[in-house]
Amino acid sequence: MRVSHAICIGGGIGLLKPAPGTWAAALAVAAGLVLHGLGSFPLLLAATLAACALGLWAARQELKLRPHADPPEFVIDEIAGQWIALSFPSFGFWLMGLDSWNFPYPGWLAAFLFFRLFDIWKPGPIGRLDRREDWVGLMADDLLAGVFAGVATMIAAGIAHGVLM
Repeated sequence: MRVSHAICIGGGIGLLKPAPGTWAAALAVAAGLVLHGLGSFPLLLAATLAACALGLWAARQELKLRPHADPPEFVIDEIAGQWIALSFPSFGFWLMGLDSWNFPYPGWLAAFLFFRLFDIWKPGPIGRLDRREDWVGLMADDLLAGVFAGVATMIAAGIAHGVLM
């Protein structure tokens, strides 16, 4: 198996059925929580940037063989996008100086639910990126969905904690 293919399928996560994207996002949350616990926001950020860079490289390599494809087993985009969404509350907890193993469930659960919402719904610019049908579109729609999910998570946290009321 090519390294680029192994990266695209998330080391095999993309082969899980049904709904490989949901499996990838859920397992990315679990891995993201461990990363946050081990090294807080800086480690999660480093892993996120690495997943984005490797995902862009791997998607480009793989789609040379089949342009305009977005195979459902390619889930590196969901992993990277989910880690972007998790980075928002991770940054907040890190900024507040909380113990790195303290990542309360509303934060990661909201990041997961909002990411899946924006990844499936694909509003506005997310949908436009998805319609590119190239290696950039394959990754970029999920990366932007991660940004939308992260912002939505922080807004929800602000409302829940009375900051935005």
